[in-house]
Amino acid sequence: MKKVSLRSRLKIESKGMFATSAFYAIAGIIFFILLLTASFAPHLGIIGIFSLVTAYGVFRKRTWAIWFVVILFLVGTTFSAFMIYSTLGTDYLLGISAIVYLVLTWVFTAYAVDKRNVFES
Repeated sequence: MKKVSLRSRLKIESKGMFATSAFYAIAGIIFFILLLTASFAPHLGIIGIFSLVTAYGVFRKRTWAIWFVVILFLVGTTFSAFMIYSTLGTDYLLGISAIVYLVLTWVFTAYAVDKRNVFES
């Protein structure tokens, strides 16, 4: 019997693209969890939806995915900057998590934009 690895079943050609897709998927799930715990925060749901759609597009290497990455870069940077500013000195855990999200958004956006020729094929 032939043993098939998970990597070959998922057709993972690049660890970086897989990590980028995983980041957006995990971020989308976290935003939906935050949406459930917040009293009224529709922006969390919108960011969550965009993150999950972006994760799908990056994983499947769709040509439109790079645009979603750029849109999430702008939205994520604005959202994180606002969260860092509004929690400055009051909620350290939320502030640190916003900084981590901001840095990871910048890193994965830079990686996806650098590898944008993968999306055009």
